[in-house]
Amino acid sequence: MIKKVRPHINQNEALLFERSSPGKRGYQLPPLDVPPVDPASVLGAENTRAEIADFPEVSEVEAIRHFTRLSTQNYAIDLGLYPLGSCTMKYNPRVNEQVARTEGLAWAHPYQPESLAQGILEVMAVLEQMLAEITGMDAVTLQPAAGAHGEFTGILMVRALLESQGHPRKKLLIPDSAHGTNPATAAMAGYAVENIKSNNLGMVDVDELARAVDQDVAALMLTNPNTLGVFEQNVTRIAGILHAKGAQLYMDGANMNALVGVARPGDFGADVMHLNLHKTFSTPHGGGGPGSGPVAVKQHLAPFLPKPRLARANDGANGRWTWNYDLPQSVGRVRAFYGNIGMHIRALAYIMAHGGDGLRNATLDAVLNANYLRVLLEPYYQLPHQAPILHECVFSDARQAQRGVRTGDIAKRLIDYGFHPYTVSFPLIVPGAMMIEPTETEGKAELDLFVDALVSIAKEIEETPDLVLTAPHDTRTSRVDEVTAARKPILRWAAPK
Repeated sequence: MIKKVRPHINQNEALLFERSSPGKRGYQLPPLDVPPVDPASVLGAENTRAEIADFPEVSEVEAIRHFTRLSTQNYAIDLGLYPLGSCTMKYNPRVNEQVARTEGLAWAHPYQPESLAQGILEVMAVLEQMLAEITGMDAVTLQPAAGAHGEFTGILMVRALLESQGHPRKKLLIPDSAHGTNPATAAMAGYAVENIKSNNLGMVDVDELARAVDQDVAALMLTNPNTLGVFEQNVTRIAGILHAKGAQLYMDGANMNALVGVARPGDFGADVMHLNLHKTFSTPHGGGGPGSGPVAVKQHLAPFLPKPRLARANDGANGRWTWNYDLPQSVGRVRAFYGNIGMHIRALAYIMAHGGDGLRNATLDAVLNANYLRVLLEPYYQLPHQAPILHECVFSDARQAQRGVRTGDIAKRLIDYGFHPYTVSFPLIVPGAMMIEPTETEGKAELDLFVDALVSIAKEIEETPDLVLTAPHDTRTSRVDEVTAARKPILRWAAPK
């Protein structure tokens, strides 16, 4: 008996153009009672392409199955663990989505009169207050649309502060363990970048920092915990060195998932920081947005926050909310309207649902999960730094490289085990980095499966390295040769004739 296999199983999905047959339709409509219109005459000839003037002709069920099959090729947090280090790919509770879809919030127009927007202004005000409390800062803006945008906004405020003092300074110090957007932010804000090396524990070398700080240094951009998952234990001393020379401490708050409810950056010397709501506070992450990167500051930087700012009319504690544009030292508006309000609603729902104790427990669970993975995987993969870790652990492929297998190969083999790969080759200070962050989302059973997969791969490398070097084997698309592909010219697709 011949076994029949459905053609879409473990095979590439055909294009709708390839499935097209003349006369097929996914709808039934009466004949047009108006003359047909040439698309080029409506859209403009420059906006149309002759080779796709005729769209695919498929039935409704063919279209539905096509897009459903494509959807099954995606990996999602709803399917399993996302171990992407430095990204905090945690589960977004569905209650957040339900709250964000509340009609009065979802349909509020950003330019409707303040008298009709008191509810949504209250949402923003409460979120600002809660983020200020969580971070130990004095004021917050919700305008920035992403983490990198928040970084840029924060450094603009530092620059404005220093300019008001008569000297904007020339450079920013950035540790080699910082997030990759930090040097880009510095350059965009008009600063030169000077790198600060880490010590053998993976922390900022404080002595080197002290030598580097002079009257030309505007700030240090510190990721804490850093990209190794290590908390900068000398952070108060670092802040003191900077402040003594009139420089600011900017903290990249992307890794706040390791600190919320346990430690507040404002308490250990940070002057300004951004938060990634899509990381720590469970709003949607990736896919091109929308995002949100609020910035929190100490009081001396508050006059430079983007405008407008929320304020109580007539300074009354119970007065109505209004927008204050009279802020002469502000760096100005950095985002249309008032930021991505849908993300603010989701973040506030997450914070209020957890409460203080719940947020702290989430942090402790995230740290526990990362350390659980570290202990179980250390016998099989090299750990380049021995300092205690918080939310993520970074291994090296040094042992596996001796048999010709590198971090990218291991990540591809992990796909065959049903897991999304970890972050590959970052941070750059760890050659062959394998960066893993489980977050608090995962339970012990899922973590054990992940460990079993990586342990099995380590054993495969010892016994049959070619099995890993040719992975993945069970995907619809076989192994991609990134090196060769990067050298080829980009080919533009055209519809079959």
